[in-house]
Amino acid sequence: MSRLVLVLGDQLTRGAGALARADKGRDLVVMAEVMDEATYVRHHPKKIILVLSAMRKFAAALEGDGWRVAYTKLDAEANTGSLSGELLRRAEAEATDRVLVTQPGEWRLRQALDDLPLKVEVVPDDRFLCPPEVFADWAKGRKAMRMEHFYRMMRRRTGYLMAGDDPAGGKWNFDHDNRKPARDDLLRAVPLKHDHCEVTREVVALVKERFGDHFGAPEPFWFATDRKGARACLQDFVRNHLPDFGTYQDAMLAGDPFLHHALIAPYLNLGLLTPAEVCDAAQAAHDAGDVPINSAEGFIRQILGWREYVRGIYDLHGPGYVDQNALGHKRALPGFYWDGETDMACVKAVVDETREHAYAHHIQRLMITGNFALLAGVDPAQVHDWYLSVYADAYEWVEAPNTIGMSQFADGGVLASKPYASSGAYIDRMSDYCGTCAYSVKDKTGDRACPFNLLYWHFLERHRDRFERNPRMAQMYRTWDRMDTERRKTVLCEADNFLRRLAASGRV
Repeated sequence: MSRLVLVLGDQLTRGAGALARADKGRDLVVMAEVMDEATYVRHHPKKIILVLSAMRKFAAALEGDGWRVAYTKLDAEANTGSLSGELLRRAEAEATDRVLVTQPGEWRLRQALDDLPLKVEVVPDDRFLCPPEVFADWAKGRKAMRMEHFYRMMRRRTGYLMAGDDPAGGKWNFDHDNRKPARDDLLRAVPLKHDHCEVTREVVALVKERFGDHFGAPEPFWFATDRKGARACLQDFVRNHLPDFGTYQDAMLAGDPFLHHALIAPYLNLGLLTPAEVCDAAQAAHDAGDVPINSAEGFIRQILGWREYVRGIYDLHGPGYVDQNALGHKRALPGFYWDGETDMACVKAVVDETREHAYAHHIQRLMITGNFALLAGVDPAQVHDWYLSVYADAYEWVEAPNTIGMSQFADGGVLASKPYASSGAYIDRMSDYCGTCAYSVKDKTGDRACPFNLLYWHFLERHRDRFERNPRMAQMYRTWDRMDTERRKTVLCEADNFLRRLAASGRV
């Protein structure tokens, strides 16, 4: 009896998972574009274009390699609208009740497969560098599962940037060298961009028709949509951007959303690239003397460290992880996260760039939009939904730990040892946003005081019981306590007034 081999839109990797175990001469590959997946959150149109274009090209490549493929387009008359419905429809047509699938990354899809009245065989997703059982074994018995400890284990396990038993360069990380602000540079290379092909043009038209009311514009669209294009983007990054990636990875510039960042996460998370080949490319460039150790290490840490780590956290803690709200934050997500209508120059810049590109780099996400939501006390579930909706690289397994855990501290410290909260001083140091802002980053109180300044102290005060004994935050509480009593009252009063205006949907 033949089997249905389900290939999901983020499993576009030849020779991996279920495809590695399938019988090309007997089994039927099933791929489907369904409204359930396009609308469980209101995805950015560019993400939908990317996924559908990549799926169509991947299916065509499989057919060209001799596979039988049953592919359902979004606008097909017979489309049931869900992956479960498509599997049942194809099972009936193929006269089989057997399904082979690579384990989905997200819990909701795992549950959907469990609920099917079919014999579903789920095989491990072997594209990752840390198998779930290895992560679980590492995490067992630990009071704190810190990424740095995991990362060192993975460096030893894989051999990346190792000199025998010691880290290359004599240190495990080079963060001290990687926190420099950037300057405008008209000669800075821009990311590799790709022209539309016929497949992508067809998808763009479909997305404009079906999802034109979603946040973000479908065009211009220049993402790669197949493995060849994704490989070209990786090579371009390693050659033109990786040498300076480390030094400026925390920098932010108005009008320059990309700087030296890789922009390969969408391809990694679709499966068009694998983490091993990405780390191999960075390692090879360093070994050849083309990339300094601080950049090679900073980049490999993002892939081998953070990406593998958050996947382990998501798997280990189960579907309830996304519902956590340890700080009890309940404020509604402000409207300017959708329309960019705010006088805060940094927030406006990141929201506008997100709308245009379906992209913002990790410091913009963490220290601008994430930081503001944390300081203002926004419901982490709403923050989670926003990040999942607006970025081309966002899938729950990778996005939720970064948002719920790292950005919003909603998991109570499972992922981070302290909240990623800062005043306007950090933003001013690492960006040029403050120079054109209606608010003054130098003002701590008054009509023009930077909202990040007011809300930072308000956040610390309202969560004092939780954080004042945290050794990484004790100094800030001592600073707050040394302030004049009247000044502290003024700060808290003005922060309260700001939050009232925010709740009333006033412009801030």
